[in-house]
Amino acid sequence: MLFDYTTLQLIWWGLVAVLLIGFALTDGFDMGAGTLMPFLGKTDTERRVIVNVLGPHWDGNQVWFILAGGALFAAWPMVYAAAFSGLYIPLLIVLFGLILRPGGFEYRSKVDDSRWRTSWDWLLFAGSVVPALLFGVAMGNLFLGLPFRLADNLRPFYEGGFFDLLHPFALLAGITSVTLLAMHGATYLQLRTQGVLRQRATVASRWMALAMMAAFGLAGIWLSTGMEGLRITAMPDGSGSVQPLAKSVAIVEGAWLDNYNQAPLTMLAPLAGFAGALGVLFFSGRGRGILSFAASTVAVLGVLLTAGVSLFPFIMPSNIDPVSSLTIWDATSSHLTLSIMFWAAVIFVPLILLYTFWAFRVMRGRVTESQIEEQSGSLY
Repeated sequence: MLFDYTTLQLIWWGLVAVLLIGFALTDGFDMGAGTLMPFLGKTDTERRVIVNVLGPHWDGNQVWFILAGGALFAAWPMVYAAAFSGLYIPLLIVLFGLILRPGGFEYRSKVDDSRWRTSWDWLLFAGSVVPALLFGVAMGNLFLGLPFRLADNLRPFYEGGFFDLLHPFALLAGITSVTLLAMHGATYLQLRTQGVLRQRATVASRWMALAMMAAFGLAGIWLSTGMEGLRITAMPDGSGSVQPLAKSVAIVEGAWLDNYNQAPLTMLAPLAGFAGALGVLFFSGRGRGILSFAASTVAVLGVLLTAGVSLFPFIMPSNIDPVSSLTIWDATSSHLTLSIMFWAAVIFVPLILLYTFWAFRVMRGRVTESQIEEQSGSLY
C-alpha cells in the first residue's frame, strides 16, 4: 500500500478536520446569519433579503456535515458508536434544529401573513443558534472529558446525562461558537447586501468579533490555569484499533497545552483566531467586505485548529476512565479501510470543492430590496 498504517491514521485525522472546517466555514456563515436575521432585518423585505442571500447555498453547505459524519463512522467507528450512544439527546436536538431550517427557507414567504412569516423567522433563528451553541458545547466537553468507559469487550458505556454536559466551561465554548459564527455570518452579509442592512451587518460583525475574542480568551485562560487534561504515558508496540485499553493515560494539570510546548509553531492557531477577529474589526470599520469575510474565515480556522491541536491525539477523552479515551492511534478502522477511503477522498473531495466554488461564483453579487419587491413571487 502507498502509506503505512500510522501515516494513514494521521492523514485521516487531517481529512476529518478538513471536512469539519469546511462545514464550519460554509454552513457556519449561514447559521451565523440566521442567528442575526431577526435582529438585523427590521422589515419583512429586509428579512427576505437575508433569506435569499442564504437560500441558494444552505443545503449544499450542510453536505460538509454529512460528509464529516460519514467519515467519522468509516474512519473511527468506535468513536461514532460511543459518541452517538452517549450523546443521543443533544445530537437529536441538533438534528431537529437543522430540520427547521429547510422549512424556514422554503415555506416562510409562501403565505403573505405577518404571523406566519414571523414564526418562521424565529424558527430559522432557533435552527441556527441551537446547533451552533451545541456544537460549541460538545467541543467544550471534549476538553472536560466525557463520562464513558469501555468494557473488556470494547463495548462503550455512557454514565452521564444531558444536563451534565452543561458545565460552565462547555457553555463558554458554546458562546464562543455562537459569537464566532455570528461574526462570520455578519461579514458574509456585508458582501451580499447593501444599504442600511449592510450597515447593520457591519456593526454586528464588529460587536460579535469583540464578544468572540472575549469568550475565546477567557476559555484559553481557563484551559491554561485551572483545567486538568490527559496525557498518554505509554503505548503498546504495534497498537491498532483493537487495543484501545492497552495504553496508559495520566490526568495532568495543563496537559492540553503539551502540544504547544513541544511544537511552538502550533501557537499560530490561537493567534490566528484572535488575528482574524481583529481583522474583522479593522476591515469592517473601513467598509472592506471581502477582506472582512477573509478575516472571519481566518478566525474560524484559528479557533478550530486550536481545539484540534490541544486535543491531539485524543478524539474522545473519558473523564471517568482515562484509559478508555479514544485516540487516532487506537480507534481507527483497518489499514485496508483507511486506504480505500483515502483514494475515495482524493477523487471526491476536490470535486466537491470545485462544485462549491462554482456555485458561489454563479450566485455572487448583492441581493437588494428592489429585487425582492420586483420578483416577489419567484424568490424565497
